[in-house]
This record gives sequence, structure tokens and C-alpha cells, in this order.
Amino acid sequence: MTTKVCVTIAASNPTKVSSELKRALAKSDYAELRLDFLKPSQIPFCLTLVRKHLKRCVCTLRPTTEGGKFSGNENERVSILKLISEFEPYLLDVEYNTLKKNKELVRYLKSTKTRILVSWHDFTKTPNEHILRSMFKKMSRFSNNVKIVTTAKTISDTIRILSLYKIHARNVNLISFAMGDYGRMSRILCTKLGSPYTYVSLGKPVAPGQFSLKEMKSILSLEDKN
Repeated sequence: MTTKVCVTIAASNPTKVSSELKRALAKSDYAELRLDFLKPSQIPFCLTLVRKHLKRCVCTLRPTTEGGKFSGNENERVSILKLISEFEPYLLDVEYNTLKKNKELVRYLKSTKTRILVSWHDFTKTPNEHILRSMFKKMSRFSNNVKIVTTAKTISDTIRILSLYKIHARNVNLISFAMGDYGRMSRILCTKLGSPYTYVSLGKPVAPGQFSLKEMKSILSLEDKN
């Protein structure tokens, strides 16, 4: 496959994370570790368990306020984000709102030379083009890896989120697509427009509209034949 895929792992215990990660990396380029699905106390052991694979992992610790599962307080989450950075993952996904509010965390991640994927999600809609462009500009000040994901309720929403690829700077790795049924095609098209990879699941979708690894491989093999 020329199109790169990143398999989302959202298991609830470290052993399962490790086994699913091995399965995922055998058939894909990267894996996203949704560490917010674990209990906070399990995360250090999990990171140690999968340490040798982390150079191909995007580590995510999404709070409930951002559609994730981490229910601890923000100080605890920031401490864990710092810990994750010390394990040197391929990318550490940190929300734009988190970076905007926490200058000390930004300084720390810079000092450790952590590769940040600054992310922003809208779980209800796709904002207008002006808002999307403004968001992209503000986010790219924190990192040259930017992820903007919205919710599509019409085809126009999908076209609008993909239009970001027209304006993004060449030195920025932009991952931009829409969730939901109307956004499904954007999960494929984004890689044709410049996204370094697209997210898939091992089986059951972790996010609305997400393809499984098997489905994505079938789609991409059809493309190759044509």
C-alpha cells in the first residue's frame, strides 16, 4: 500500500494493548495508542511493555472534555503526558486547547524535543472555512504536525474540511478529515491530498465513520487495480 494507515488501539488493559499493537503493526505503518482507555495507574506499565514499538506509535491521552475516556484531573493528565514524552513516541497527540492553556507543558515538550501532533476536534459540526483556516494557523504555531477533525452532516461539510489542504504550508504535515457517515470518503481522500496517513480500526470503529484496516486495504487494493 502506498497510502499509509494508522490503526487505533483502544484496549482497556496493557496486555491487550500489547497484543493488539503487534497485530496492527504487522499489517500497517503506524498505530495510535488511545492510552485514555486505560486506568491512569496502568499507563506506565503499558508504556514499558510496548516500548520497542513506540517509534511507530501516536500516543493519545484524550480527556472526556475532548471526546476521550481520561476522567482524572488535568494536573494528573499533564504529568502523564510528560511521562509519555520521555518514552519518545513517533508522535504525542496533544489537544490545541491543552497547549494553549499550559505554557509550562509546551516548554517541557520542547525541552524533550517531543514530536507533537497538535489536534482539534469538533464533534458536532464542520465550522466555516474562515474558522478552519484560522484554527490551522493558530495550531501550526505549536507544531508542524497538525490534526483537524470535524463532523460532517452534508457532502459540503466534507468538501470544506478537505479544502484545508489547499492552503496548508508545505512544511506542515496536515491530517484533516471529517467524522460521521458523510465524512467517510474524507478518510480516504485526505491521503490523496497530502495527509501522511489515515486512521483505521482493527475491527469495530473507535470513531464515527472509521473504516477497519481490512476495509481500507480492500478499498486501496481496488484503487491500485484501476
